Amino acid sequence: MENISTGGGVPAGEVGVAVRPARRRSLAAVLKSRGVLLVAGALLIGAVFWYLQFSTASICCGDYDAYYHFRWSQMLWQGIRTGHFPPSFDALPLTTLNPKDYVDHHLLFHVLQIPFTWFRDFQTGAKIGTWLFACLAVFSCYWLVIRSRLSYPLVWLVAIIGSAAPFLYRMNMGKAMSISIVLLVLGIHFLFERKYVWLLPLAFLFALTYDMVFLLCAAALFWLFVTVWQERTLNREVVRALVAVGLVLAGTALGFVINPYFPHNIQLLYEHLVIKVRAGDFTTSVGSEWYPYTTWEFLGNCGVALAAMAAGYIAFRNSAKEGQRRAFFLLLFSTLLMVVNARWRRFAEYFPPFAVLFAAFALEPLVRRARERFTAREPAESDGTTNEGAPTGETGATDDARTPAPARVERARAWEFVLVGTAFVLLAAPLVWYARVTSQDIAGMAAPDSYRGGMEWLGKNADKGELIFNTDWDDFPKLFFYNPDFAYVSGLDPTYLLDRDRRLFELHAKITIGKDLKDDEIANLGPLIRDNFCVGEGEHKRCARYTFSDHEHQDFYNNALDSGWFDEVYHDDDCSILRMRDQKGTPPPDNSPPDEQGDDSDEDDSQGN
Repeated sequence: MENISTGGGVPAGEVGVAVRPARRRSLAAVLKSRGVLLVAGALLIGAVFWYLQFSTASICCGDYDAYYHFRWSQMLWQGIRTGHFPPSFDALPLTTLNPKDYVDHHLLFHVLQIPFTWFRDFQTGAKIGTWLFACLAVFSCYWLVIRSRLSYPLVWLVAIIGSAAPFLYRMNMGKAMSISIVLLVLGIHFLFERKYVWLLPLAFLFALTYDMVFLLCAAALFWLFVTVWQERTLNREVVRALVAVGLVLAGTALGFVINPYFPHNIQLLYEHLVIKVRAGDFTTSVGSEWYPYTTWEFLGNCGVALAAMAAGYIAFRNSAKEGQRRAFFLLLFSTLLMVVNARWRRFAEYFPPFAVLFAAFALEPLVRRARERFTAREPAESDGTTNEGAPTGETGATDDARTPAPARVERARAWEFVLVGTAFVLLAAPLVWYARVTSQDIAGMAAPDSYRGGMEWLGKNADKGELIFNTDWDDFPKLFFYNPDFAYVSGLDPTYLLDRDRRLFELHAKITIGKDLKDDEIANLGPLIRDNFCVGEGEHKRCARYTFSDHEHQDFYNNALDSGWFDEVYHDDDCSILRMRDQKGTPPPDNSPPDEQGDDSDEDDSQGN
């Protein structure tokens, strides 16, 4: 029987088990079986992430990106069915994601999401898909612990789940990082087992799934370094590890080349790897995930992960020892992820679980030595003495020597149970706390129907293909989710507009922020938008006539109405829609109530077109 018990017991053949009744031995064997441990772990993971995912009725979490991902997955399926794959992406024509240059760098991830778009309630399908992928990500880490026959796998599972609050939060987002963790764990498993040939197809699929394939490349390089460090000579093991690096790089290259978006995907890769990783010199405001934590935020949010790193560093002993090769690799890999996560919080989904895995592998030799010391059976007595050197029953013998071996084993097992149980409780406490805090954060996000009313109004009153002037780039995913038939000025990332047309980007920022506009620019705000934000040529030219704004852009809202160029045609608690007039008119009275339910009344028509 393999030593994978939840309480750290010894193999069935060791002393202590033999003195138990057969019934208890059978129960212990069942509890230590891989199947039971895997099922128990799956139930725990599923329960925690179900609780978090359904803390809100919205597609989780924080930003709206998941709404874009699931709508695009649905459009991919429609394209497959109609023979137009991949379909044209027409929603951001003024950016580097215009129809000609668009790149889906989550292609395989979007394909994997397709079955969840078949649900009658689209948002429910999206949430179940996100829940399943998050569960698979954590389960893959837990599987690696069990596959490697580490002691106390359920304890390590609790540590992984509760490793960091941002980890729980980001795992509940409908994004590709959950699948990327699964692929990364598979890659590490292939490295550990020296099944290098599988790294080529894995890297190929990874590259089609997400740009984080470069973490797999880093893992292969670290494995090569560890192998060279331990072998200290150019032998077969080193050559094979070098081949493994080549296979990962080749698979990655194939994933970028054998790609429907090649070569434009290389340009997008440049934007992701170069523009955003420059330390703090963004020329525009990007998502908060690309900014660093403060020191206290990092310590508070990732406490368990950082404690795991400290425990791993202390426990790790000999990097040149064969049995420590995996721990040495995880030391290097998790340290890299820790440094990167400290700089960019968007890596919070990678560092915490691998920090715990590092601790698990580094502590395992200590755990095994302790168990062997305190639970090993004494040798058979042939000369009337124990293995401690004192005659059996001699009054001057030590207390351990006088204690029968089975009793000592039972006592050691009892202490082991107490220590492991205490560790389990201590690790469960931050898990419960982080889960509770994360659930509250998720519950506080926008309601699932926010922006629905405004987009339904536009769907009834604006022409298909209309260019909508949206005031905030991060509102785009939800606008696209509710109506992908419109085009929008900015979305997914402000750098996409900046890279395509810096002048338009700066003008958009100036108009929407509204604080630096001159009086004559406010007076001519309608033509300023209409004459600059256009797509197409000749009779196919379309210019922005409608603006969509959340209620955080009050200066823009006031400037637009004060200019005499706009009428408010829709208003609710989440958004406002303004329609541009053909000619400048009288501004609406200040503090006038908005049109009830945003009806396009005759009065609106008289003020507008």
